[in-house]
Amino acid sequence: MIQNAKIGVVILAAGSSSRLGYAKQLVEFNGKPLLQHAIDVSGLLDFDSKVLVLGARKDKIESEIDLKEFEVVTNENWEEGMSTSISKGVLRSQELEHELDHILILLSDQPFVSKERIEELLQVQLDKNSQATFSEYSGDIGVPAIFSAEVFHDLKELKGDQGAKKLIHDQKLDYGIVKFEEGNFDVDTAEDVERLKKLEKE
Repeated sequence: MIQNAKIGVVILAAGSSSRLGYAKQLVEFNGKPLLQHAIDVSGLLDFDSKVLVLGARKDKIESEIDLKEFEVVTNENWEEGMSTSISKGVLRSQELEHELDHILILLSDQPFVSKERIEELLQVQLDKNSQATFSEYSGDIGVPAIFSAEVFHDLKELKGDQGAKKLIHDQKLDYGIVKFEEGNFDVDTAEDVERLKKLEKE
């Protein structure tokens, strides 16, 4: 329970990292895998459900990550795109906690996500009572993002490689934004990994 609201968290980590050639979920930054960072940051907040969606390289990832209190959902259809992971994550979250008010969606490869950043998202969402609150970076919006129960059904209906922000274009979504300039740093290529290593704390 966070501020009298039931909130779940879903970490999307099912992709194959095809451009990188190995599991980006396990790329290390400041002494821990990127996915572990997302799990650890989530653990600093009192979420009512915690779901991790895995797919490609599932066994390898599970063997190297401390899942803590996260329940793993396997997305056998990960090749069909992010929408399948969002759908499975939201569905399992609702099964674990029937009365969820909101679900926060995180990715496994955003190294600069922090407790403070997530708390800011939650605060804006709860204060404004929006259907969604997105992070804004590089003139675009995306995850981390939080969604109210009003749009859970729509999240489960996404198709293909559509991310949650497609809801903005499909309907008149009432949403807020929180600036997160470092949010545009994700890890897709070997060059990204090299850039990340240079940003590690001494």
